[in-house]
Amino acid sequence: MRTRGAIVTLAALAALATCQGAGGERPAIRFLEAPDTGGGWHEIVAAFEAANPDVDVDLVEGPPSTNTREEMYAAAFLAGAAYDVIYMDVPWVPKFAARGWLRPLDDLLPPDARDVFLPGDVAGSLYQSRLYRVPMQADAGMLYYRTDLVDHAPDTFADLEALARRAQQPPDRWGYVFQGLQYEGLVANFLEVLWGHGGDVFDESGRVVLDSPASVAALTWMAGLVGAIAPQGVTAYQEEEARQAFQEGRAVFMRNWPYAWTPLQADASPVRGRVGLARLPHAPGASSAAALGGWGFGISASTPHSDEAWRFVAFATAAAQQKTLHLRNGRIPTRRALFDDAEILARSPHYPRLLDVLLTARPRPLHPRYAEISDALQRHVSAALVGRETPADAVRSAAEAIRRIIEP
Repeated sequence: MRTRGAIVTLAALAALATCQGAGGERPAIRFLEAPDTGGGWHEIVAAFEAANPDVDVDLVEGPPSTNTREEMYAAAFLAGAAYDVIYMDVPWVPKFAARGWLRPLDDLLPPDARDVFLPGDVAGSLYQSRLYRVPMQADAGMLYYRTDLVDHAPDTFADLEALARRAQQPPDRWGYVFQGLQYEGLVANFLEVLWGHGGDVFDESGRVVLDSPASVAALTWMAGLVGAIAPQGVTAYQEEEARQAFQEGRAVFMRNWPYAWTPLQADASPVRGRVGLARLPHAPGASSAAALGGWGFGISASTPHSDEAWRFVAFATAAAQQKTLHLRNGRIPTRRALFDDAEILARSPHYPRLLDVLLTARPRPLHPRYAEISDALQRHVSAALVGRETPADAVRSAAEAIRRIIEP
């Protein structure tokens, strides 16, 4: 295994593309990931190379920033020095696939072989009904709550609000915190509330349906939280601000991602042993839905080593390697069977409840121009939360902006 540092110039990438496998050397399969702080990736790569002595794996440990790694992948593709294997966040799939950068994987992982993975993670790996990614790491939004302050998790938005009002003591302890800053996390929060009201951004034919009564109801509920059961400052919260407020005992409920469970249960955490997790609430007659996060492997359409790349992808996403990445790096697996694994449950006894949440996960709009769609949603949802626009005006303006983005 060869590990490279975070700074990789385009000239170096081009040189690597030119010389890779030259002179009769074994092919080197390259992929880019965040720093391997737990050592799980190194263990997986070493195990693969031991079982496949004819192939090297070149792990490029890039920066922690997801956006920066996406830019590094895109720059490599544009420079003609693409990585052989692409470790992708969900929103990258349609963007990269639409540009022809990814090899379809339907022949390698047909539909009947995908049932071992969580359904949301499979859905987030598709673009125009073709598979471009094999799920490796799951992630989805969920509700955390103080088990010593409320006796059950709420099913509906009205239940959440009622429980929060009874248990809160503002300004020292608010009822609910979430990610309200104008950034991608706000889109995930809004979509969960929108889906929970029975609405959506697009219908099945790709038509914009955001400007609907369900959308207005969803955004009206979100905006009504601020200053009522959520602090005014929630409009500046990202994940860590919400976690810190909840962990310090300053909130009864919190919307966040699964990563927050570990610090909440740390020895020094004031709320250790007093936290429950559950599905996000929904409106009567609708269903709970969580915004899908998570990562998986794609294969470059231009790699000269497609067979070797697939051998690595199939190996890395197998149950044994997903378990390694959980035990070493704390990553959540995408294979259903691992949520019943005795060793994983001994370390993570909350996994049955986590699985229940993950089964509600849905991908954000799978569109190659998702970044622009997200920007429109961020601007107008944020404007409603801070009172610059009414929820009805914000929904209408966001829908109009999205139509302009997707129309040719």
